[in-house]
Amino acid sequence: MARRSGMILDAALLIAMAAAFGMIFFYAPIESEMGIVQKIFYVHVPLAWNAFLGFGIVFFSSFRYLATRDPKWDMRALSAAEVGVLFTTLVLITGPIWAKPVWGIWWTWDARLTLTLVLWLIYVGYLMLRRYIESPERRAVLAAVVGVTGFIDVPLVYFAIRWWRTQHPQPVIAGGEGSGLDPRMATTLWICVAAFTLLFVALYRRRLAIEAMRARAEALRDDAEAARMEGARS
Repeated sequence: MARRSGMILDAALLIAMAAAFGMIFFYAPIESEMGIVQKIFYVHVPLAWNAFLGFGIVFFSSFRYLATRDPKWDMRALSAAEVGVLFTTLVLITGPIWAKPVWGIWWTWDARLTLTLVLWLIYVGYLMLRRYIESPERRAVLAAVVGVTGFIDVPLVYFAIRWWRTQHPQPVIAGGEGSGLDPRMATTLWICVAAFTLLFVALYRRRLAIEAMRARAEALRDDAEAARMEGARS
């Protein structure tokens, strides 16, 4: 059943990605001021939203781990963190590619840019923390604390363009009077959000399966070590 659902997800992902990129290049109009480079928007924004989704899963799973000490929540948090870091890395790559032709610079210490970099550093630190603590329980607890507290930066990134003057344009979605997108742009954006969300789910499922196999392998190794020690004592 899991294998079949995975195949269905992969097929849906392939179709959605083909539709998304087809709409980006052949359906969405070219923006009048920025020109064709604005089409990075349809990749950049869904990447950012799905990075937030990943860190939201980290937050929830970390909170559940601290409440229950159930290892499955720790595995879910770790898997989501790795995929979230991947998506945030791509956000930090696509952003400057978009910025250079429009702003004339690759990087500026804009509030949203800076907070996104901080977000990336928090969760890279989360992953590094897990690498350098040997005790599984202590590692999981400390990582969960970081996973919960680090999420504070997510709403800061989201609201940065609403709270401060930034290089980023004002919100085009839920931005109040005067905001909004051309209907073709809006349709393309939502198709891209759906496609990249399927990509997130597919990567998360695979990473979670790898983590489950690693946990089983460690359990078998521990059992074998315990049996060896018992045999040596007898």
